[in-house]
Amino acid sequence: MEIRDVTADDLDAVLDSRKRAFGPLPASSVEPWRAMVTPTLAEGRYLGVFDGGRLIGTSRINRYDQWWHGRPLSMGGVASVTVAPEERGRGVGRFLMRGTLERCAELGHVASALYPATTPLYRSLGWEHAGARNRITVPAEALRTLSAPDGGVKLRRMGPDDAPELRSVLDRVYAATRASGPLGWEERVARLWLSGEDDFAYLADDGFVLYRWHDGDIDVDNLVAGSEATARALWSLVGTASSMATTVTASVEPDDPMLWLLRERSYDTVKQTRWMFRLVDLAAAVGLRGYPAGVSAETVVEVDDPQRPANSGAWRLSISSGGGTATATTAPPGADVPRLSIGGMSALFAGVPTSTLRRAGLLAGGAPGTDDLLDTAFAARPYMIDYF
Repeated sequence: MEIRDVTADDLDAVLDSRKRAFGPLPASSVEPWRAMVTPTLAEGRYLGVFDGGRLIGTSRINRYDQWWHGRPLSMGGVASVTVAPEERGRGVGRFLMRGTLERCAELGHVASALYPATTPLYRSLGWEHAGARNRITVPAEALRTLSAPDGGVKLRRMGPDDAPELRSVLDRVYAATRASGPLGWEERVARLWLSGEDDFAYLADDGFVLYRWHDGDIDVDNLVAGSEATARALWSLVGTASSMATTVTASVEPDDPMLWLLRERSYDTVKQTRWMFRLVDLAAAVGLRGYPAGVSAETVVEVDDPQRPANSGAWRLSISSGGGTATATTAPPGADVPRLSIGGMSALFAGVPTSTLRRAGLLAGGAPGTDDLLDTAFAARPYMIDYF
């Protein structure tokens, strides 16, 4: 077996592999899929495993910025991981994902995330569960009534040429709300995303919505709002479909403000799709992440990363004034410092509490005071509103 970049000549084989792994694409989606993936080929973002010239596995690395406590860092979103059915069980997937991890590093991504079809493979290579895409279903009529009494928020239809402004809105809102987990996309992808004939998109100064009809009801793909007035305006716009639609299903934050705007709320029907996260360059990721401004802390942790040895060893974590650093060091002789696998460190980075990590066997050593310090520094409730 060998790993090499997928080329345009391989796309028919890639599409066949994708069909066997995930089911066929609708005929109307084939050309948009080709338009989406073709630019990634020259960038080295589509990998294939070949056996004697025959494609037997694939992975694609999407270019994202991922926000962590209001600051973006470069993240490789791993998608379209396939292994030919007749080749499963002989190590193709592990071989492929090791190559994919190295390519993430070569592309300059300091972290990686993926939606797993199976946990054990990815966990064995350092990815760990971190957050979810939360999908909630609410009555359309309940949203219609959310509009502010005086209006005041101007909404306009959004198209492909608004991609730069859309990204600007995301950057401002995610920074101001100190968001953890959501993605920012490159302009080319946003343009394709905003070109859907059956999608409806509206833009405000500090928010936007993209939604569509689905089986007679409304599906909200993305809705981001930076203020109460904009949240009311966007959600009530979606709710105006209540004369025809009974429900609205939407991707939301764990503590989405819409849930506090609803007049009645007694229980939530939420479906979670879990995603996994991995640090690719530990020191760079710690340095790019945001932290609570009032936290000042310093401690040493030991990390073990067999796949990326540069991440292994003792690290002095220093957090202050909303920023942080990780500096390679040597643990003091006899010191009982926290010890983590790279999966455990990635989960800690994503805000998974130390008490959870200890009881899951992902953290050992250290002391309760150090646990409190780490929990405070890395506190987060990560989420995504995108699926890839």
